Amino acid sequence: MGKKYKSDRIDWKHVWSLKNFIYILAGTGLAVLAMKGFMIPNRFMDGGVTGISILLHEIFHINISILVIALNLVFIYLGYRNIGKTFAVQTTIAVIILALGLLLIDIKPITTDKLLIAIFGGILIGAGVGLVIRGGGVIDGAEVIAVFTRRKVGFSNSEIIMLINCIIFAVAALEFGIETAMYSVITYFTATRATNYVVDGIEEYTAMNIISAQQEEIKSFLVNELGKGITVYKGERGYLPGSFDIKTDCEIIVTIVTRLEIKQIQDALMLIDPKAFVFVQRISEATGGILKAKPHAK
Repeated sequence: MGKKYKSDRIDWKHVWSLKNFIYILAGTGLAVLAMKGFMIPNRFMDGGVTGISILLHEIFHINISILVIALNLVFIYLGYRNIGKTFAVQTTIAVIILALGLLLIDIKPITTDKLLIAIFGGILIGAGVGLVIRGGGVIDGAEVIAVFTRRKVGFSNSEIIMLINCIIFAVAALEFGIETAMYSVITYFTATRATNYVVDGIEEYTAMNIISAQQEEIKSFLVNELGKGITVYKGERGYLPGSFDIKTDCEIIVTIVTRLEIKQIQDALMLIDPKAFVFVQRISEATGGILKAKPHAK
């Protein structure tokens, strides 16, 4: 395998892709609109880093841009160690753009209706997070910390994220009142649904099924370069309209990935075999086996 597929190398072509940059720019723009136009003026929380940033901003009056950068640094490092340098670079770009937007763009509160704030603030921040994920990064490191912590404590990703958010909403209830905390739960739920919708409903774990003429190279890439576990099914390909009687033996390569890894693997598969047939199947949870790549030795 060529070294260009290694996850511990930065794929600059992927980082500076116009399509990915537009996703990141649009996503951070929606997040800025949600935070400054709906959430921050009304002390509404979201989950994860966004919620923690707003909470600390309101309690200690620290600049929100500084908090966004400072709190995401640890998640960028964990993403660098557990997902790859390309992901870390794109997340850094997204976080910096978000911080600059929060610092330089002035948006007056769009509404004071609490239900509208909860719903539309959640939709906008969720769509923003989803677009950034589509661009190859994140602006909220809760998912990264969940993937990392899962190995240490044995809880599922959803349980870890829920625990983090319960703490955020509990503190919000103590500081700003139970009503604000309850509306914040609505904001978080709406944001979660919007994020899932933007990224085509991809759940935390996804089964990627790959059929390719370059099957040995793809298996080597997944196992030796990314440290993924794979399952190989024996099958047949062919049976096409006009050539129904023509068929060939093939291997169907199956691996379980998180939604943060899908874009990286798809880009690498395009380099190995642009004609590879890939389809994904949503799954709500996966345990056992090798689900995350081990950090590469530096």
